[in-house]
Amino acid sequence: MTSALSFELTCSDGGARVGTVSTARGSFQSPCFMPVGTRGAVRAISSADLELIGVKVILANTYHLMLRPGTEIVAGLGGIHGFASFAGHVLTDSGGFQVHSLPSEVDDDGVTFKSVYDGATVRLTPEMAVKAQEQLGSDIQMVLDVCAPFPSSAVQLRTAVERTTSWAARARAAHSLESQALFGIVQGGTDIKLRSEHALRCAEIGFDGYGVGGLSVGEPRSAMLEALAAAVTGLPPDRPRYLMGVGDPVGILESVALGIDMFDCVAPTRMARHGSMLTWSGKLTLRNAAYAKDSTPIEEGCGCPTCLRWSRAYLRHLLMVGDPGAARACTLHNLWWMMDLMVRTREAVQTGELFRLRQDVAQAYR
Repeated sequence: MTSALSFELTCSDGGARVGTVSTARGSFQSPCFMPVGTRGAVRAISSADLELIGVKVILANTYHLMLRPGTEIVAGLGGIHGFASFAGHVLTDSGGFQVHSLPSEVDDDGVTFKSVYDGATVRLTPEMAVKAQEQLGSDIQMVLDVCAPFPSSAVQLRTAVERTTSWAARARAAHSLESQALFGIVQGGTDIKLRSEHALRCAEIGFDGYGVGGLSVGEPRSAMLEALAAAVTGLPPDRPRYLMGVGDPVGILESVALGIDMFDCVAPTRMARHGSMLTWSGKLTLRNAAYAKDSTPIEEGCGCPTCLRWSRAYLRHLLMVGDPGAARACTLHNLWWMMDLMVRTREAVQTGELFRLRQDVAQAYR
């Protein structure tokens, strides 16, 4: 299979690296953060908002789009880009995390589950996941995998790895859309040897890029980083590496230091809807009464549309009375801050200052 994606390394600082990921659609810089648009939209904001604040890649959820409105409908309306009117890159997950987080029955061939919308029985196999994502028309699709819960026994972890490996090979064989990249996924829980082994097996199958899944599911941060390091050592250096489901500032920077290029997480937007704001001084809780008369922006010097216009007092008022405008304004800030974090991270790698940035952010988010 001719690669639908390329990765060009720009510079590195220890394990950390800055690069350019190029696809049939264009290119974006890494390390990068992908906001989560579960149903084809990032909650509370529009595609125009995403483009305004400089978001280059978003994640959409195959499970939900497959059930509502259906992948054939999305395909008929121009794929996910035309459907959502988003000009940037879109990565679609496979539904594998839903296998982990929702009631389901997994066997060697695939997974059976109940629709969260109408209770209908749904079957999903590696081949079906590939076809669904081809219909969605994303730029990057993920293979169907099995994410073992934490904690899991050695038998559970081994079973998840063997099924994920088998499914990955089947997805690779089924994938035929030359304009769409296909990423494999490394599993193995916090078992260091199993992580290393599975990374090598995924690399042998050969993908355009590699996700590392099954982390940040309840394990201690130290165990996550050890497992992540083991996975990275087995992955080819000329392919992008994507840590799935991690989006806290400290976790991102620690993972960048180990060689991760891509991240996604619902946390920044979910926090925003509850008034928990990301700043360079740490988390700011807008609902606190201390901000009821505060005329300053969320963060002095921030260039986001929210900070340029509204005060903490006004935003707190919107949150307290349940005005939907609060969710949009707060989400714009948190995503702007995440984009700024990634810009500063790339600059820190380029100038050899990543260690200092990691220290500063860790201090702010203790």
